[in-house]
Amino acid sequence: MNIKVSDFIVRYIEKLGVRYIFGIPGAHILPVYDALYGTGITPILAKHEQGAAFMAGGYARQSGEPGVCIATAGPGATNLVTGLANAYMDRLPVLALTGETPTYSFGKGALQESTGEGLCINQLDIFRGITRYNNIVQRTDYLDQVLRKTTSILLSVNPGPVLLSFPYNVLKESVNESILDDLDIPERDHRRPEGDNAPAAMEVIDMLKKAQYPVILAGYGCIVSHAEDIISAFSSDTNIPVATSLKARGIVPEASPLSLGVLGITSNEKAFRYISEKADLVIIAGASFGERTSYNWDRKLLNGKKIVQIDINESQLNKVFTADIALNCDVKGFFNILRRCLKDDSFGHKNPDEARRYKSRYANTDVNGDEFLLVSHFLNNLNNHFGGRVCIFDDNIIYMQRFCDVSTSESYFPNSGLSSLGHAVPAAIGAKLSTEKPVVAISGDGGFQMCCMEIMTAVNHKIPISIVLLNNSTLGLVRKNQLHNYQGRFISAEFKNPDYKKLAESFGIRHYRVASLPDADNVFREADFNGRINLIELILDKNEFPKYSSGR
Repeated sequence: MNIKVSDFIVRYIEKLGVRYIFGIPGAHILPVYDALYGTGITPILAKHEQGAAFMAGGYARQSGEPGVCIATAGPGATNLVTGLANAYMDRLPVLALTGETPTYSFGKGALQESTGEGLCINQLDIFRGITRYNNIVQRTDYLDQVLRKTTSILLSVNPGPVLLSFPYNVLKESVNESILDDLDIPERDHRRPEGDNAPAAMEVIDMLKKAQYPVILAGYGCIVSHAEDIISAFSSDTNIPVATSLKARGIVPEASPLSLGVLGITSNEKAFRYISEKADLVIIAGASFGERTSYNWDRKLLNGKKIVQIDINESQLNKVFTADIALNCDVKGFFNILRRCLKDDSFGHKNPDEARRYKSRYANTDVNGDEFLLVSHFLNNLNNHFGGRVCIFDDNIIYMQRFCDVSTSESYFPNSGLSSLGHAVPAAIGAKLSTEKPVVAISGDGGFQMCCMEIMTAVNHKIPISIVLLNNSTLGLVRKNQLHNYQGRFISAEFKNPDYKKLAESFGIRHYRVASLPDADNVFREADFNGRINLIELILDKNEFPKYSSGR
């Protein structure tokens, strides 16, 4: 049976298992919106297309399933850029659907045309570097190939964003519905082949036998590989401590004795000190060793040490250092082999006492007296209140990283890939639609004002999230750098904030102002984190800065 392309698209995303689609309608994409009418897919009307893309990413990141956003032609599509770039950096399965002007108007100067014809913008060029695949679908005779490629990317073990743009007249054309019957939508399978890595595993075990202070550096690739349990078990079997990158927090519960916490510029010093001063073997598992993790590629971190690197992405191997053993394979698969090859009687447990001493000595090296007492008290209460059963989307990163332990890898989602301000609130909205757990967004007051109107999206659709707003009337990172690197010449870093209590009242949501420890405790006595939308304003001193340097 023939159906309209617009109906076909909706049936395709239904077949993907999509329940929500985030976006803003416009003339060129209205046929798809009309096709949504009466289906099981709920359209979530955002306030800005960037927010819609962040919502789709938050949904994908929390659920592990494809998130879908939708926009009209021209500015609707270009407003998706930062959100899709964020999904690209975080390897999230996000499908963006956009409209386009009719094919018969290409090159004639049609309103909002973005085909690259004539003098109009070229949408494909704009999105080429931030999507795994993008296409302006101008005909129906190859629609099946387009959807096969789209599906293979979205459901792969290494996903990323896809953008499909449909000219208005193509959306109204007919296509045979049977194409969908021939399109296989497999269940997402996170299992990866282990490969024949037993010889390499024996080499690594030999290196571990000779090492006195080995350490595992676990990155986001371990979460993508679902390797948390095997790495935790291997660490426990051998007494080898584990440090993580920022995005991999919770692979080993950070309160546990064998966790060194986060390795990174904005963290405290325990992981850095242990690795740079004590470790003689570093197993880097699924970590890119980028600027943040490597402390601007500080050579003393890895100098004089044996290095094993394991990564499914071959381009990461030996990218910034030369490993003694570099393995292009799945992290979980290799640790499974490593554990099977390990013989306790011939290996011997490592002594964890030195790692524990470092952990205790450098637990909070930048806290003097009452500095950061309020923010550390609040964030620790936040973590303890839910016992780790919470989803936290964090744009600020610094305070949560330094003062709060993370217990599971499914509770903390830092915006560290693209590190785009304005991400946390819309991402939290998307995430909440796929979980019953409480969802919290942490944002500075600068980033909050980039996205605060999306709170009305949550209000309109009755999506309960809580926002922790760090209020110091300044762009904290910028002002910190201006103080340390530009002799205190502050410019474009300070501002006046609105009355957030009145703002919350205008949204019809609860507001809590936290300026003291009793205020903080009161939030956890009174706030309904499960059923209401809350704006929690945490007052900070703009002249207090955690002690770290990004070098800029």
